[in-house]
Amino acid sequence: MKKVDETRIDDLLSQLTLEEKISMIHGEGIFQTAAVERLGIPALKMSDGPMGVRKEFALDQWINVSSTDDQVSYLPSNSALASTWSREQAYKTGKVLGAEARGRGKDVILAPGINIKRSPICGRNFEYMSEDPRLIEELVAPLIKGIQENDVAACVKHFAANNQETDRLAVDTYLDKRSLREIYFPGFKAAIDKGGSYTIMGAYNRLFGEHSSQSEYLLTSILRDEWGYDGAVISDWGGVHDTREAGQSGLDIEMSVDGDFDNYYMADPLLEAVRSSKIKEEYIDKKIRNILRTMLRLNMLGDDRRDRATGTYNSPEHQRAILECAEESIILLKNQDNRLPIQKDKIKTLAVIGQNAERVHASGGGSAEIKALYEISPLLGLKMQLGGEVEVKYAKGYYVPTKIEKELNWQQDSLKLLQEAVLLAKETDEVIIIAGLDHEYDCEGKDREDMKLPYGQDRLIKEVLAVNPNAVVVIVAGSPVEMGAWSDDAKAIVWSYYAGMEGGRALAKVLLGQVNPSGKLAETFPKKLMDSPAHSIGEFGKYGKVTYKEGVYVGYRYFDSYNVEPEFPFGHGLSYTSFEYSNLEIELDESSVEDDVNVRVRATIRNTGALAGAEVVQVYVASKEASIPRPIHELKGFDKLYLEPNEEKIVEICLHKDSFGFYDEDGCSFLVEPGEYEIQVGSSSRDIRLTGNIKLNKKYRYQ
Repeated sequence: MKKVDETRIDDLLSQLTLEEKISMIHGEGIFQTAAVERLGIPALKMSDGPMGVRKEFALDQWINVSSTDDQVSYLPSNSALASTWSREQAYKTGKVLGAEARGRGKDVILAPGINIKRSPICGRNFEYMSEDPRLIEELVAPLIKGIQENDVAACVKHFAANNQETDRLAVDTYLDKRSLREIYFPGFKAAIDKGGSYTIMGAYNRLFGEHSSQSEYLLTSILRDEWGYDGAVISDWGGVHDTREAGQSGLDIEMSVDGDFDNYYMADPLLEAVRSSKIKEEYIDKKIRNILRTMLRLNMLGDDRRDRATGTYNSPEHQRAILECAEESIILLKNQDNRLPIQKDKIKTLAVIGQNAERVHASGGGSAEIKALYEISPLLGLKMQLGGEVEVKYAKGYYVPTKIEKELNWQQDSLKLLQEAVLLAKETDEVIIIAGLDHEYDCEGKDREDMKLPYGQDRLIKEVLAVNPNAVVVIVAGSPVEMGAWSDDAKAIVWSYYAGMEGGRALAKVLLGQVNPSGKLAETFPKKLMDSPAHSIGEFGKYGKVTYKEGVYVGYRYFDSYNVEPEFPFGHGLSYTSFEYSNLEIELDESSVEDDVNVRVRATIRNTGALAGAEVVQVYVASKEASIPRPIHELKGFDKLYLEPNEEKIVEICLHKDSFGFYDEDGCSFLVEPGEYEIQVGSSSRDIRLTGNIKLNKKYRYQ
């Protein structure tokens, strides 16, 4: 975390009146705090969100006050970014987001979202990265660094255990401390320790009975006391419920959704509580220190402002970076008989079927919505890449009813569209079905009811495949869908998360072989909802109280440990080339570093195909002699290699004690036990290519 001159904070704090202090710790606009102009302290201006800088709102109303000047670059969602498994792409994406936020005059960008994907139907999963804490740890740090290079604060969210949208403002979450420490905390701790995030956002849900945005346990005991965090903590909008609890907690700024700013819990009610000695002013001073420290880190005060980054938005450089990230995010799930890529010089006609081919997604989903400068749909992307030599014919395939039409009989129109699509599939050289979800389903504030494709798309895919077995199936969505009705029949299945303004072009380049796909799943795709441990063992989507009975067995930790067959496993993603793994070497050193262990894992990776491509090499660790139940294996390292045909490289991944431990509740720390551990190197959690064993001789503890 960037160090600042604390004497400057002392000087400003000594000059602030109580009323001015209170004005700085709550919203004085829907997306900003109050300024103290006489001391040169500016307002702290914030904006959503993870996929770009949100449109400009009025100070006290949710009304867009700009016309075209707040159109911005639309970035790949965090789920798409995580699918790249690329630290470099995370850093570059952060640089774009930070520059655009500064270009729009913002001080805090409310991103990234890193909550664990506990259930496949959580409405905000498209905003989040992964089911795996190590993957999140490795990507969140460079993403934050990229953002904050622009003198904009990242605001990592939502702390903590915020994993459902149902009853999100009140649901009380219960889980064991081990699961909290092993699964739900590591991303946030890495955001602080490795990424140096200047701000953190509290969550809506309650944890152990306390509202997260005013929680003594989360914000004081964990964040402040144990982790030593000295940045600013911001509530989620409307996440505060009590003046005393918020005033005395580690929360610094209360934000909410209405314009009655003086009556926020940390506004006039807190001012009165301090005046009447019900709350000590020292609690307010701590909050002001954290806010001023953040402003100093952002070069917002005094002469520092001359050195502050200016930022820019909608630059061609940003668009190129977004395209590159989108290209690396596309996942080839299945490619039987090398069905893909499509050879455009061998076809005259192409049928594109399904409304997700022409739909754009930037403007939906809740707080992640973007007023995009442009968005290239898959249909547009294909036409742009194919040129005029191939005739592209489009059929909607299914009907997407409006909210009013949902109550009417629209099925007849849908059947007509289905028949048109099937007829078209019979008479063209190539067929691409582009199905999936939209922000009626991937949406803040509500969870999906199930994993099924809406709008009758399963029937569409089945009937098109029946008349054209070579049809390629593309799913554009923000969270997993059931595929069992047609996955065995489809020769090629391609997955795209919401990949930003260049997503359609990136998808087209992958389908046509201009880009070799290298994306990997950052979450397990279950065959059906009840295969997910949050539903088969734990509780999800309940009102009032929810218990995480599955414990640490989240995602692949459950599927692989209990031998539940997924539709596609964690870490899976194919390429148009092939990779050979060989020559595993493992070096163990327990002597050179005090109170740590060094394990160097080396393997040779060769591109054995005819095309250049990239492979994500994944390292999993399995404890063979654990004293408590542990998952069969856990991801502990990875690297992405780019290889020309017949080229080979040696990948080296280093593991330390935090790759072998579990949280010992009795000892209130992580514990590494002596004993045998298996090191697994593979292409997914279900595709382990090389294995070797080590024996640790020492016991290690760490926080």
